[in-house]
Amino acid sequence: MRVGIIGAGNVGSALGHRLAASGHDIVFGVREPERGAAAVKGGVPGRARVASVSDAVRGSNAVILATPWGGVADALREAGAGRGELDGMTLIDATNPLGPGFSLDVGPNGASAAERIQALAPKSHVVKAFNTTGANNMLDPVYAGAPTVMFYAGDDAGAKRTTHQLVSDVGFEAVDAGPLTRARELEHLAMLWIALAMGIGVPAMGREVAFRLVRR
Repeated sequence: MRVGIIGAGNVGSALGHRLAASGHDIVFGVREPERGAAAVKGGVPGRARVASVSDAVRGSNAVILATPWGGVADALREAGAGRGELDGMTLIDATNPLGPGFSLDVGPNGASAAERIQALAPKSHVVKAFNTTGANNMLDPVYAGAPTVMFYAGDDAGAKRTTHQLVSDVGFEAVDAGPLTRARELEHLAMLWIALAMGIGVPAMGREVAFRLVRR
């Protein structure tokens, strides 16, 4: 499928690498396309290109939002929120609403970033995914021969099927965590990974750690 990725930083680039290697057509949406190719670190295999944000959205089967939290509103405006370009679109929210000192910026009544994104693009189908680990694990999600877990949460069944496929194609074990309100828990899980990896209040484990779901 064709996947638009808004943002070409560490997370966007890593997801683009993995999805292009799985055979998807990737279009990175960046503010300055003429400079954006350099932001896609190390080049991307397969069919991938850099375009404006609106061009990355247009014609895509799914869009991954992979910008810093502070840039989300502007990115959505450029993507066409409010102009109909995101209507009916599977919009995968890979962001984390980080505030000063790696605090979690929660919305009114504890709303997640994903719920606030849904409010900004109300006719899109927002699914939370790709936010609970680092870009290094997106490039290589396998530990000791087995995939690590990536939870996703959303309200639209079709968008969740698309997300499940993309999460699996990156190499994670894709696990449905429930409705979009579960994004609140997934953003807290992201904060736990950040704290463990970076040593916020605990000894740092480094970035080469990941979560796995085990069953008896």
